[in-house]
Amino acid sequence: MRAKILVVDDEPDVVDLIGFNLHARGYEVIAARNGLEALLKARRYQPDLIVLDVMMDGMDGLSVCEILRTQPSTKRIPVIIVTAAAGEIAKLNSFSAGATDFMTKPFSPQELVRKVGGILESMAPHRDDPGTKTVA
Repeated sequence: MRAKILVVDDEPDVVDLIGFNLHARGYEVIAARNGLEALLKARRYQPDLIVLDVMMDGMDGLSVCEILRTQPSTKRIPVIIVTAAAGEIAKLNSFSAGATDFMTKPFSPQELVRKVGGILESMAPHRDDPGTKTVA
């Protein structure tokens, strides 16, 4: 079973870049362009992981992450916060909101894919590859 990754960013080029790199590694990619859409798709598709931008119009990524953590159906989904805000405060705010990991823009798409793989592997040690079937 392929892992599903929800990518949330209001910049289509960023969603496309992240999505392309994740898809190339065998992940199923679901895109959302804003916070409300992210919440709806997280509940509907139950992704294995969420890559979430902070600075978006309307609801920001930190608020989305906080809401995800309060919902029974989404509270355990790992979230990687991606933001242009650098520094220790941005990182602390992300972890306080419930993020699993943190990356600063600009970032290496390969590094993001590596983080995604590491998080998913730590959650399901029996999974060798995102495209392989799980064996009991």
